[in-house]
Amino acid sequence: MFKEIYIIVKKIPKGKVATYGQIALRLRSGPYGSRINVSARTVGWALHANSDPKVPCHRVVNIEGRLAPNFAFDGEVEQRRRLNSEGITFKKDRVDLEKHLWKK
Repeated sequence: MFKEIYIIVKKIPKGKVATYGQIALRLRSGPYGSRINVSARTVGWALHANSDPKVPCHRVVNIEGRLAPNFAFDGEVEQRRRLNSEGITFKKDRVDLEKHLWKK
């Protein structure tokens, strides 16, 4: 199941973010020919366990646009740095989802 999560996350383009729930919904709706019953929490666990630098885990945020406090290396600071480098903007401490939410 983690493999399928990583496949979806790799599709999030630079300058966009997705929510954990969006990824779970895509898996539940069967984008790969099978419906996988997964929760947003499971998506978070998968991203936390990821060791492949080609999976842009930093592009996944919670439904409110908040960053992951347990993001690799320097937590939220590193995730925010990576998002800023891709042109993602924030409203206070949250990603501007109106502007940057991946809609496909």
